[in-house]
Amino acid sequence: MIHHQVVMVGGGEAGLAVAARLLANCPGVDVAIIEPCGQHDFKRMWMLVGGGVLKPEESRRDKATLIPEGAHWIQESVATFAPDCSSLTTSDGVTITYKFLVVAPGIQLNWHHIPGLREAIGHGGVCSIHAFDTIASTWECIRSLNEGVALFTQPFGPIKCPYGSQEICYLAEEHFRRVGVRSKTQVILASGADDLFPVREYREVLENLARERGVETRMGIELIEVRSATKEAIFRDNRSGAESVIRYDVMHVAPPMSALDFVAQSPLAGEGGWVEVDQHTLQHRRFANVFGIGDASSLPTPKMGATIRHQVPVLVGNLLAGMEGRPVAARYDGYTNCPIVTGYDSVLIAEFDYRGMAAGDTPTRLLSFSPSRGEPGTELPPLRGRA
Repeated sequence: MIHHQVVMVGGGEAGLAVAARLLANCPGVDVAIIEPCGQHDFKRMWMLVGGGVLKPEESRRDKATLIPEGAHWIQESVATFAPDCSSLTTSDGVTITYKFLVVAPGIQLNWHHIPGLREAIGHGGVCSIHAFDTIASTWECIRSLNEGVALFTQPFGPIKCPYGSQEICYLAEEHFRRVGVRSKTQVILASGADDLFPVREYREVLENLARERGVETRMGIELIEVRSATKEAIFRDNRSGAESVIRYDVMHVAPPMSALDFVAQSPLAGEGGWVEVDQHTLQHRRFANVFGIGDASSLPTPKMGATIRHQVPVLVGNLLAGMEGRPVAARYDGYTNCPIVTGYDSVLIAEFDYRGMAAGDTPTRLLSFSPSRGEPGTELPPLRGRA
């Protein structure tokens, strides 16, 4: 049996950021990070890899170089949680007890939920920016298409990088125009969601963008099967249940995603299998010494690094309050600064919070930028209407 004052489950963006901020604010605190993977992938870069801007290896770092100084790295997986006993068990059978627990293990990709997808992904024109092993094939698919149908899919429900399918769609469409094959290419975005974006101000900009670039948006339909032998994608309408077939030459797929099994099957899980936390304090609703953050949490925000950045100070502030016996007082209002890449030199900056409004009535902005050089952008003329 091992004991640590604070145990962090997950060493991704959320876990590393919480551990680093906690150690900076409370030097000498006993923090352990349970993370099985020896590599750290900055998944936000995968969209740029899929668009041919970066190479896959540029998105990966050795985990050991990112573990905050002073933290103990336990390179194992978690098997079970026992929050009533303030303990957990690792995959190798070791029991670890804690004073406080932070759960941030990320999200699970469910390729197997769509018949035919697991066998098709990575070859035959089927690709995805959502896994390290498939991002290189995404650029190969895009740049090798000279004519035909380029199909981009997104499932209904919470996924990481929820606008990634739109972003790679916009990059691909611009590439087709640059190399002179756009007139021979049909670009389709098929999504299980009802809208391109949940906030009206930004939804209107994206709808205008799709119309101007000739991207066909088919909303409210869910990919349910891939027939790679005939290059057919089978969809079901979320409302009517009717099935339809879209033939593709290239298809980018965002797979269904869910909470990791060991989280969903634990006492920490709430509706949908996510870690059940208060949306303002990030403290667990039933276990006061447990906090959740990032993709694994029940927070009603997009599952992306842009939200984690604003969640971390709140969680650490409330964790420190708990460690000192004070009431949790820091509050997260759901603020998200969400950059949506709309082309090789443009990005839509979307700001919103739990109210579903542009935060502080911030105007919609479409900015130019250089993804390859990371240079700051300048504001571009509006597509239509408000800018």
